[in-house]
Amino acid sequence: MAKPVIWTVDDDPDVLRAVERDLRRHYGNRYRVMAADSGAGALDAVKQLKLRNDPIALFLVDQRMPRMSGVEFLEAALDFYPAAKRALLTAYADTDAAIRAINSVKIDHYLMKPWDPPEERLYGVVDDLLDDWQASFRPPFEGIRIVSHRWSPRFTQIRDFLARNSIPYQVLDVETDETAGQLMESCGTSCKQLPLVVFADGSHLSDPSSAALAEKLGLKTRAESPFYDLVIVGGGPAGLAAAVYGAADGLRTLLIEREAPGGQAGRSSRIENYLGFPTGLSGFDLARRAVSQARRFGVELLAPQEVTGVRVDGPSRFVALGNGSEIGCRALLIATGIAYRKVDVPGVEALNGAGVYYYAPMTEALSYKNEDVYIVGGANSAGQAAMYFSKYARSVTMLVRGDSLSANMSQYLEDQIAATKNIIVKLNTSVVEVKGKGHCEAVTLMNRRTSAVETVAACALFFYVGAVPYTDWLAGLVERDAQGYIVSGTQLLREGKRPRGWLADRDPFMLETSVAGIFVAGDVRHASAKGVTSGVGEGAMAVKLIHQYLSTV
Repeated sequence: MAKPVIWTVDDDPDVLRAVERDLRRHYGNRYRVMAADSGAGALDAVKQLKLRNDPIALFLVDQRMPRMSGVEFLEAALDFYPAAKRALLTAYADTDAAIRAINSVKIDHYLMKPWDPPEERLYGVVDDLLDDWQASFRPPFEGIRIVSHRWSPRFTQIRDFLARNSIPYQVLDVETDETAGQLMESCGTSCKQLPLVVFADGSHLSDPSSAALAEKLGLKTRAESPFYDLVIVGGGPAGLAAAVYGAADGLRTLLIEREAPGGQAGRSSRIENYLGFPTGLSGFDLARRAVSQARRFGVELLAPQEVTGVRVDGPSRFVALGNGSEIGCRALLIATGIAYRKVDVPGVEALNGAGVYYYAPMTEALSYKNEDVYIVGGANSAGQAAMYFSKYARSVTMLVRGDSLSANMSQYLEDQIAATKNIIVKLNTSVVEVKGKGHCEAVTLMNRRTSAVETVAACALFFYVGAVPYTDWLAGLVERDAQGYIVSGTQLLREGKRPRGWLADRDPFMLETSVAGIFVAGDVRHASAKGVTSGVGEGAMAVKLIHQYLSTV
């Protein structure tokens, strides 16, 4: 944290130099002493300090200054630093004004000029003021601050992006937090330009894209080399596992992730059936550990960065990136996982991100403390979310289309839900409409057996209703099934014949696609087991098969 600031303001250059000198000599090792020769100039600098979240401990200001008196400066400055101690420097003739200021701006002290010797007439007063300030001072947050209103879809996306990339942030609600208005004023930002993201150095971006945030934060989006042994597209469990094993086996490995490492699994609140973690771990923790392990072995990670296409040139495969560049490799692994499936329910699209969410980031849970939320879905992802939200929400209601949870949910999770008092399970129930002005306020439910309809108040609705593969960018290159999942291995053989266009003098390896040297692993693969554990296993297996492939070319 930067040292707290002592601000002194005086239009007389001789007085200003003298007070600045005396303050620096006595307090310079613990405080930054800053000086200005006018109230207006000092106020501009105060606004910049507020942007950087630097603390101000004391204002020591001359009362008699042209254009802006000391009292007028304090009135304006205290809007930004209300906890700062305040003292006026006055001549004998200004003592009445100083006494009035005790009531008008609640100054803590006034000092008569001259203050020589400072050991007797300055330091004792300032020591007391600084001691009082330190007693109630709480160090400011030293990271990114987001100014927004609660129901902004872009705010949700920005918060999720920062959280999944392990970047600390603080949220300032424009409707309830006084500091939010101060930052908007300092940045010259209107409500139409929110969310406002303010960085530790005082710079800011209004309604930034993920790419703009990544560039500002110094996240790596450009590769160091034009060619690699192995390029992995997708940073979920399968891609991260392949990256770790590939690099550990000596392959120069590049992993490209379009959002943040962890994939959909990175949003999971709790994974309790993962081998070696008897108490479970969150998807975020799993991703964080895997990224650290991958980097330790020398894996290069690009995130956020999107792959838009692939071309084959002899033994080399090239991926085209969203920034227009191209990267080559000897072997390519597709591990893009799956994306959430949207639902066609009236009201959902209009309120998406404003109380309605698909596979919501766990950061949303705190937003609904002591409120009533609804979760649609009956598989493990929905159950894990219900358990997590139950720690914060007053009630969590699970809406399940089927007759029971058993069909799609692990038994341990079903047992936990049954034992949690504030989780309610409604079976044979569907959402038929979502209502609200600007944000979710109510949902209409229908019993699929009786067709009975009811509308209930709801602050939030979370959908966990399946997913679809992210493979449109591979259309026409590798063989996919009707749903878009990538076909691999022996499933490519038709009546013993190899896939059309296959050039290698062998059958495809188990996780190899219809193009030799392009492999697939994880949830995006046709007929895969789906899930974190199987994804990790396939990622590791893919590396062994890639070594076999590389030995043949």
